[in-house]
Amino acid sequence: MVRILSDITTIIVAIEALGIMCLEVWGTQTKVAQRAFNLSAEYLKQEEAQLSMANQGLYNGFIGVGILIVRFGFPTVAVYPGLLLFIGFVVVAAIFGALTVTKKIILTQGMPAMLALILLVINEM
Repeated sequence: MVRILSDITTIIVAIEALGIMCLEVWGTQTKVAQRAFNLSAEYLKQEEAQLSMANQGLYNGFIGVGILIVRFGFPTVAVYPGLLLFIGFVVVAAIFGALTVTKKIILTQGMPAMLALILLVINEM
């Protein structure tokens, strides 16, 4: 049962990272992005802001794709350490974001990643 929950939360973290990528790369002009990132429409209309968001989005995409490739494409012996690495990145990014941007990041991005990390460790015990 723990294995199934670990897989589900891991996939949720990957999908969330890919969703954030989509918002940052292609959705900066939407109300969703304004609310999600707590940024004004005026700021998001600036070319520099759009380029910066797109760059950040690529990194979120790399994390999401990395999690999925590790989980479903790596040899069994490499899955656990690979997922620890990528999901650990998400936890660290969520903590940093909560300290520097908005506290809600720890709930929206950090909580699923922390849960996935805990379940991953429990599953390996």
